[in-house]
Amino acid sequence: MPEATSSDMKASVVATPENWPPIAVPIAKDEALEKEIDEILARMSLEHKVGQIIQADIGSVTPEDVRRYHLGSVLNGGNSAPGGNLRASPDEWLALADAFWEASMTADGPGIPIIWGTDAVHGHSNVTGATVFPHNIGLGATRDATLIEAIGAATAREVAVTGLDWTFAPTLAVALDDRWGRSYESYAEDPALVAELGAALVVGLQGAPGSDAFLGHDKVVATSKHFVGDGGTLDGRDQGETIASEAELRDIHAAGYVTTLEAGVQSVMASFSSWEGRKMHGREDLLTDLLKHRWRFDGMVVGDWNGHGQIEGCTAEDCPDAVNAGLDLYMAPDSWKNLYRSTLAHVRSGRIAESRLEDAVRRVLRTKLRAGLFDKPKPSERPLAANWALLGGVDHTDLAREAVRKSAVLLKNNANVLPLQPKLRVLIAGAAADDLSMLSGGWTLSWQGDGVSKADFPNSETILDGVRRVVSAAGGETEYSAEGEWNENPDAAIVVFGEAPYAEFRGDIATLDYKPGDDRDLAMLKRLRMDGIPTIAVFLSGRPLWVNPELNASDAFVAAFLPGAQAGALADILFSDEAGNVTHDFSGRLSFSWPEDADQYRLNPDDPGYEPLFPFGYGLTYADRENIGPLHKNAVVADVDYSILFDRGAPLGEWKAFLADGEGVSEWRSGRTSSPTGALTAQSADLGQQENAVRLAWNGNGAARYVMQHEAVDLTREVDAQFELIIDYLVEIPAEGPVSLTFTCGDDCASAFDVSESFQLSPDAGVSSLAIPLNCLTQYGVDVAQIDTFSLSASARLTAVISRIAIAPRTEPSECPTLAQ
Repeated sequence: MPEATSSDMKASVVATPENWPPIAVPIAKDEALEKEIDEILARMSLEHKVGQIIQADIGSVTPEDVRRYHLGSVLNGGNSAPGGNLRASPDEWLALADAFWEASMTADGPGIPIIWGTDAVHGHSNVTGATVFPHNIGLGATRDATLIEAIGAATAREVAVTGLDWTFAPTLAVALDDRWGRSYESYAEDPALVAELGAALVVGLQGAPGSDAFLGHDKVVATSKHFVGDGGTLDGRDQGETIASEAELRDIHAAGYVTTLEAGVQSVMASFSSWEGRKMHGREDLLTDLLKHRWRFDGMVVGDWNGHGQIEGCTAEDCPDAVNAGLDLYMAPDSWKNLYRSTLAHVRSGRIAESRLEDAVRRVLRTKLRAGLFDKPKPSERPLAANWALLGGVDHTDLAREAVRKSAVLLKNNANVLPLQPKLRVLIAGAAADDLSMLSGGWTLSWQGDGVSKADFPNSETILDGVRRVVSAAGGETEYSAEGEWNENPDAAIVVFGEAPYAEFRGDIATLDYKPGDDRDLAMLKRLRMDGIPTIAVFLSGRPLWVNPELNASDAFVAAFLPGAQAGALADILFSDEAGNVTHDFSGRLSFSWPEDADQYRLNPDDPGYEPLFPFGYGLTYADRENIGPLHKNAVVADVDYSILFDRGAPLGEWKAFLADGEGVSEWRSGRTSSPTGALTAQSADLGQQENAVRLAWNGNGAARYVMQHEAVDLTREVDAQFELIIDYLVEIPAEGPVSLTFTCGDDCASAFDVSESFQLSPDAGVSSLAIPLNCLTQYGVDVAQIDTFSLSASARLTAVISRIAIAPRTEPSECPTLAQ
């Protein structure tokens, strides 16, 4: 049977809510509260009402904008922070919260307090010094709902300390294809476990409905996301088409919504994904008929980052269909101003009914009233405000350490090499052992989680720190080497390695093979084993991956997932006490099945042909006496794909991006980077989706190049097949001088083409494509079997946004450009 594709889906399919189970509504209707909402609505103009259903990002909005446009909400996206400084102090967060609150309360009209949302998805991890807990994939391995509730409560306290009101958590995705870049945000591949742990987090964040703690001074509004089916997309592609029958959508993907709605969650976030060919942001049958009518949810439905703009017929700045489908609050980070204007016009024209607008505003107001925002003073005067002892405090970091110990899963312990005696000479190997970015993953200080240092989280303890703590306390010795070298023969080696950090679509992968084509970690393990050193592998990842060779090369293997800033607590379970007694045993059990082959993309207990290496629920303890291996070592995968150089906001595979000028070279990965002289700046940009592109800005103060580099690639096959290099781009400031595109094939081997005309287009031209036939390279003597760089060069002013660079089949005839002068 051929595999389904999104083009096979029919948007005419409509869900039947009466076939979905009813929900026990946890909060009874409060007539006094509803009367208060009526009174507020009566004092609101149409402009006030439209403003209340729009949420802007703090990087694109000011307090004065909030006052002028009566905006109902702000958020800090993954790369937003006060003043654009990701390392802004907690005081600066609180001061900005005050500024936005004061603006909302001094606006003309009824004075409606703003609500600030944040991605506190594994602790309040956007703020320096906060407690960073393990990601959900690790928490799922704990199977401990009481622990997850406590983590929710600790996170709420830290969010409240900085004056914020609302977190976009928990993620309730049931991730079914582990190639998905958000797999680590999922608790499990099992709907029941997701439902249990998701509800526990909601209670921790908000308090239990009906209790005195519910949305009290130390609680925040929680969000069930992403409604619904985000974990079931075709090929695990983020924001893609969910492949599920309605029964599967209900029984698998919606399980967590039943329990979290019954736990009183006050907001639900619509998913970027689609079902039956229709984007979730535009599905009235699910947002309104099911969620609001069948399930009687009376909180607010918020969109995801410009997600409304992905509805057919919509743009980020104009989308009445989303509100009409049931969206109550547009997440319009940078599109908010024009969206405000178009929405206002649609209400005036009747395209959006005033009754639908009033219902959306009522839901926003109801959430704010329940959260006590109308009664609370400005953020800095609230009970927990500026209580910096709570931010990354001992009680919270101790809780994180418990979570680290309970989330680690022991996959292999041949000859019971673990636990280690602490009074030994221990080698700690691998750069990841002391790398907070790799230990914590995405959504840590920034969207992608890269560039995090211990200075950002002073109370952190890396695995290296933890091993040193345990071993030195017992009188042992440690040595650290990122490359696995040593000066004195160790008694044992702990090797820490794994995935670099990522978030959302940038983490989507084509194969479950761990680092195809890069065997440096494996070589380190093999070298240590060949020297007779007992070798313990600690693997960091946001999903199960095919690591059979690494398992074979280790005596013990621990799946640590993404343990966070207290990763050093792993040392407490890797070592016994000095007398050899176990102080902390392994208790973690896999919440995702572990693949035996690299092409077992959908590997879930109910799938046909379920044959994992380690099944769902597997996990050894020190009482087990099981030896693993040897395992087969040949990955069943396709060749490494060099054809996409840049997509979804980042270089792909082994391609790397650099900014070069006369003074040297700077590497660009994400965020904002300039070439050494500042002549060229690269910055992550939105082109229809969140940070799916790079903005290249030449300031005209000297020549500079944007360089894509790879170890020599053989493009002979592609040349013979009439492929071309394609660049998708948008010109924002037309080129004021020559622009060239250069290919190199080693030293003294290059060809540069004049592409000035392509970059002199008006911004009104929209997104364009530049195609260079690869056979043009052979015409000018380039060795296509040794291509190692491609670069775009300019010296005069030019700003262009590039969303994709790929090598693809030619779709229509195109001529070779002239050579650059």
